[in-house]
Amino acid sequence: MAAVTLRGIRKKLGTAPILRGIDLAIAHGEFTVLVGPSGCGKSTLLRTVAGLEEPDEGTIHLDDRDVTRAAPRDRDIAMVFQSYALYPHLTVRENLGFGLAIRGTAKTDIDVRVAEVSRMLNIEALLDRYPREMSGGQRQRVAMGRAIARRPAVFLFDEPLSNLDAALRSQVRVEIKRLHAGLGATMLYVTHDQVEAMTLADRLVVLRAGAVEQQGPPLEVYERPASRFVAAFLGSPAMNFVTAVMGADGATATAEGLRLAVRPALPGSKVLLGVRPHDVVPADDGGIALRVDVVEPMGFEAYAHGTVGGEPFVARLDGSVALPKPGDLLRLTVPKRAVHRFDPETERALSEEPG
Repeated sequence: MAAVTLRGIRKKLGTAPILRGIDLAIAHGEFTVLVGPSGCGKSTLLRTVAGLEEPDEGTIHLDDRDVTRAAPRDRDIAMVFQSYALYPHLTVRENLGFGLAIRGTAKTDIDVRVAEVSRMLNIEALLDRYPREMSGGQRQRVAMGRAIARRPAVFLFDEPLSNLDAALRSQVRVEIKRLHAGLGATMLYVTHDQVEAMTLADRLVVLRAGAVEQQGPPLEVYERPASRFVAAFLGSPAMNFVTAVMGADGATATAEGLRLAVRPALPGSKVLLGVRPHDVVPADDGGIALRVDVVEPMGFEAYAHGTVGGEPFVARLDGSVALPKPGDLLRLTVPKRAVHRFDPETERALSEEPG
């Protein structure tokens, strides 16, 4: 395995900037996930690390070795693609050993490595099949196995689960997590799926318009988002946002249908409040009045949709109790610690100290 260090990576497509000065340090054995909306530059960054794209500026190091201009084959990196990229005319056995064969590895060593990888991924029964004879989940395992067989210094994953249905995504996600634990390998993983990001990552890197918006342990990024963008991107359903005004006491924020105790701020100032649907609690004297428009029963939980402060608002409810009906008024409360505050102009998170 190897550490990966990116310094000042910039890339343009024509005159349009795609990467805007990315600095990133991935430690030995770390599972780093790049997450963000379509077009934020995450796949371009991954391809740049792989050597499939060349940066306009900046450097890429594997440990102490500068590989910025090195050919892909000279980087000791294996990549798993969204499209599997298996050779259709080769069996699973041949696909697994292909990368080793073109590097001149002895056949006996290839056979040992293929057997080892197929046991690890539970695909021994598939070794003589062709890709067309397998399901999407099986093909993805083979694609991962081909990368593992090479024993590279770094693994790159480019949205490898996006072609799978929900059940298979969950299954293969667990297998990738188990694989990382077993190999202790350095992995850089790209996804737009926040569930994959939160469950797989040792460290989460949120990209926005070609720049790093925030990075850190997944739970830290989720609980302490640095901006409205990060807060809105992580979490399902997304965080609710309401623009409120601080009262004369500097500790109460009010808007239409909302009156909440919050961390201190300048009296009379505007503040953008963020409340996650999972943090609201029904209460007879709650400071949020939600007029219900739609209810989504989900079994063990339900989501009530309405409007607060002129903005859409969603509340998570216990699905085992009687649910409200459209037109009902729900009284809700939120613990002070669960109310996020953002500057309404910059949309950056406000500090916990009085402003």
